[in-house]
Amino acid sequence: MPEAPEKTLGPWGRFLAMPADNPVKTVIVAVGLCLFCSMIVSAAAVALKPIQEQNKVLDKKRNILQVAGLFKEGIDVNKTFETVEPRLVDIETGTFTDAADAATYDQRAAAKDPAQSVSLAEDPAGIGRQAKVASVYLIRNTAGAIEKIILPVHGYGLWSTLYGFVALKADGNEVAGFQFYEHAETPGLGAEVDNPKWKALWPGKKIYGDDGDVKISIAKGAPSAEMAAYHIDSLAGATLTSRGVDNLVRFWMGEQGFKLFLENLKAGAV
Repeated sequence: MPEAPEKTLGPWGRFLAMPADNPVKTVIVAVGLCLFCSMIVSAAAVALKPIQEQNKVLDKKRNILQVAGLFKEGIDVNKTFETVEPRLVDIETGTFTDAADAATYDQRAAAKDPAQSVSLAEDPAGIGRQAKVASVYLIRNTAGAIEKIILPVHGYGLWSTLYGFVALKADGNEVAGFQFYEHAETPGLGAEVDNPKWKALWPGKKIYGDDGDVKISIAKGAPSAEMAAYHIDSLAGATLTSRGVDNLVRFWMGEQGFKLFLENLKAGAV
């Protein structure tokens, strides 16, 4: 007597023979499809990671060139960036350091490493930890003299940490450019930090007063004649983001940030 068909099909055959609306078959197909898709996504992520990292580096270079006024559409970003001199600065001493490779140093990663950072007791910028070593970028003229100093800055706004660059002229006091390259502020409000009209308010403003204190301020209303050189209009409808930008600029330009380095650079003591 021949065996019943279900006994000769085997496990796979019996599975295929199940009705399409069988709950067990539906679950197995769904799980299998999920596993297959997750493997495809994982493989793609691993394969594309080097390209993503290269794009991140390229975007960072592009932003540095933009804030320095060296970017034009169609340029070779990598080639143009060869005119930029990356250096590392010891925040505590305000002097250059060769503690790492300036071209590949990751300040954000260092800030998360307790061995390479310090926890901030006074933290107006809301960053939690600060890397002991910071990146700076120098633009020199044909004679080798510094024309611009590009400093990375970051701090908390309303919804996110804003990451950007401030470019200073050779005196270490007059702003040449300012922009953010990463944030998650509210579109149409805090995200107006990207608005070219607002960024255009920064060049020519002063950071420090005659007494050496940080005087630049992001605030509402018309400033007094004395404060006009240090005043940036706050973003309309984005009070907390504007306050965050004010705090982070004051932090990084102050004693806890790049002030000592800028003083040393001006005095030729770096």
